[in-house]
Amino acid sequence: MREVKRNRVYKHFKGNYYLLVDTGLDSETLEELVIYRKLYSDGALWIRPLNDFLGEVDHEKYPDVKQKYKFELQEIEDARKSFGK
Repeated sequence: MREVKRNRVYKHFKGNYYLLVDTGLDSETLEELVIYRKLYSDGALWIRPLNDFLGEVDHEKYPDVKQKYKFELQEIEDARKSFGK
């Protein structure tokens, strides 16, 4: 099973970027949840089930989407490395 990484940026298959803040448990069901923040617009905080976050794109519903998973980890290089710091 795929794992999530805290404080890392993920791209949603529809194109927007999100910062994965943390994971937690639903107090009633103990279902694992992902807490993530929009990196656009109002920067709102969102919560969704971990299994859904890690799930694959429904390619029957979205046949033109190239991304395999709903959210994919982005490898973002530290810009300071470009300046020798």
